[in-house]
Amino acid sequence: MSTPETSRFVRLQVELVLEVEDAEAVTKRALDRLAGEIDMPDEERVHAEAAVTEDTAEALAYLVDPFDLVSEVPGVELQQASWSSERIEYDPDSPAWDLDEDDDDDEEEDGIG
Repeated sequence: MSTPETSRFVRLQVELVLEVEDAEAVTKRALDRLAGEIDMPDEERVHAEAAVTEDTAEALAYLVDPFDLVSEVPGVELQQASWSSERIEYDPDSPAWDLDEDDDDDEEEDGIG
């Protein structure tokens, strides 16, 4: 593809850190959504139910859909998406979690900052 053809594609990277205050509610909602998946094969359903029941991070990954984030944005169509979740140690006061630091570097590279 030439540059003009590829310039219409944008990679949007988003990193979220969520605090789960009610793991049971998250798991229940994921199981409810799974129950509504009428076209899901039984073997896949059993595997998905086990995953979301055993790990809240898996339940969140099942509930968060990148399509939902952009489905109502006019003029864009989601071409590809991947996402994952994992339990982490989080310290909001740690410099490792200073997300603004990365933004400043990106702005300077783009000629914005």
